[in-house]
Amino acid sequence: MMSKKEVQRKPDWLKIKLNTNENYTGLKKMMREKNLHTVCEEAKCPNIHECWAVRRTATFMILGDVCTRACRFCAVKTGLPTELDWQEPERVADSVTLMNLKHVVVTAVARDDLKDGGAAVFAETVRAIRRKNPFTSIEVLPSDMGGVLENLQALMDARPDILNHNIETVKRLTPRIRARATYERSLEFLRRAKEMQPDIPTKSSIMVGLGETNEELIEAMDDLRANNVDILTLGQYLQPSKKHLEVQKYYHPDEFAELREIALEKGFSHCEAGPLVRSSYHADEQVNSAAKHKQQLAEQEAKQA
Repeated sequence: MMSKKEVQRKPDWLKIKLNTNENYTGLKKMMREKNLHTVCEEAKCPNIHECWAVRRTATFMILGDVCTRACRFCAVKTGLPTELDWQEPERVADSVTLMNLKHVVVTAVARDDLKDGGAAVFAETVRAIRRKNPFTSIEVLPSDMGGVLENLQALMDARPDILNHNIETVKRLTPRIRARATYERSLEFLRRAKEMQPDIPTKSSIMVGLGETNEELIEAMDDLRANNVDILTLGQYLQPSKKHLEVQKYYHPDEFAELREIALEKGFSHCEAGPLVRSSYHADEQVNSAAKHKQQLAEQEAKQA
């Protein structure tokens, strides 16, 4: 008799208690009323309750909720988008005000159907938030926008506080895990962003548990630092559904702690690493950490001069 493939059980450190308090339910109701999408919900983020109700941070997903790519790790639905709403930037900015957010992350589905990859709407969303919420820090998390530098330039000209673009995994696994994106193009995207606006911190994220080795993770860190990436997040991949890639390994919190130390030794100004860490986890702290690191470097250079 054939034995069924053994399914790995989630370890205890991945179990969380949901806190659906009034703050959370009220914010969710407002999102629906304003016809807005958040990656917090679409990607089934385990930290949504902490971010929305406690830390007053949120990640808005603009340009609709249908992605033109079908990455094998992602829970966002895929297909051919029909939505391009030029009123969306103002609605997002108004929601940031109503939610009293101190930090906002703006991400988007990949829009390979648009010549500019959605850069114009992205940039206008940043400007709208800045106009109505001058004390809210803004992080953007775009796709590679087809690798077209003019698209990236349009976004960087809006001057977000952080430019985040995820390589997601190590080089060897990229073709299997990411749709249409390439490892090299993502690194170039990050490098070019820093060249366009050297004072804006850049950030990237890696999922673990997809079959990578420690040596490959360290190589990815080195590649990111070689392209002047400032901030790194490392988190456990969790299978969204049976249609997605299976988890190959659950990393222990101690392993994440070790990876964090390695990342900091390599020169990242900030590294969030843990089982439930996602790209936008504690993003508000990363703005302050990057600014502090920049100040420390400036002081060191002044002493050496």
